[in-house]
Amino acid sequence: MIAFLLLPALLLLVVVFVGPLLRYAWLSFHADSVITGLIAIPNGGANWLRLLQDQRYWQDLGQTLRFSGVSVGLELVLALMIALLLDQRWRGRDVVRTVALIPWALPTTVMALGWRWIFNTPYGPVDHFTRIVGLGSLNILGDPRLTWMATVWADVWKTTPFAALILLAGLQTIPVDLYEAVRLEGGNAFICLRRITLPLLRPYILLALLFRLAQAFGVFDLIQVLTGGGPASSTESVALYAYWNALRFLDFGYSATIIMASFILISLLCILAWIVLQILIPTHSKSQEVVKS
Repeated sequence: MIAFLLLPALLLLVVVFVGPLLRYAWLSFHADSVITGLIAIPNGGANWLRLLQDQRYWQDLGQTLRFSGVSVGLELVLALMIALLLDQRWRGRDVVRTVALIPWALPTTVMALGWRWIFNTPYGPVDHFTRIVGLGSLNILGDPRLTWMATVWADVWKTTPFAALILLAGLQTIPVDLYEAVRLEGGNAFICLRRITLPLLRPYILLALLFRLAQAFGVFDLIQVLTGGGPASSTESVALYAYWNALRFLDFGYSATIIMASFILISLLCILAWIVLQILIPTHSKSQEVVKS
């Protein structure tokens, strides 16, 4: 009965994910561009050889990995702090919970337009403030050293509530009796966090990590609207580079190769993140031993 109920979702997954993925895998071994008259012609893996020699791809890959690592790391730390705060009982908590979800509810394009105005030079409020305090115009969206930090900040602001919501759901599944048992044995808040909260929260941390890592690695709309990949391609992501090749240069074969390489890499990164999380956070059985002792 359960398998029958899951069948529509499985069919939808095959249609919207597996089908296009197989199409991209097939197209990555074909030349399909304006040169071939937009007709797929087998090229014996020339797209993959071109990818290995494409310096712009490797530059975009490094920028995407840096963006993903910094933004997801900050989001998880901030999300844990927010979730711990919202899990406590205090007046106005429900209102704060609702307001905290506003950044996540906003469409990414609208949010990116707002941040582009905030970071604008010379009319944005950030530039106005820096000139008032004597720092001068920072030209945030025109300086490659600052622009990628602006994209990270915008991404963290928008997606931290999503991660916090997942962790908050996990916190509410932890029995209060465990904390009381540790406190009776003289344990402080740090011991409760390290030996109870984090081990029992590990599945939810992993879920938030995998979701956000995949989303951050495939970032497109935020970069496209906020910076357009500039200045001088300093914030261009792999997804944006694949978009340029497909819809600007009409090189669908090479764009499919970029997509497939990104899919393989993000799958490996998710597996690596899962392994690291298993090592850093103790298992549930270890936390139970601490409580019993």
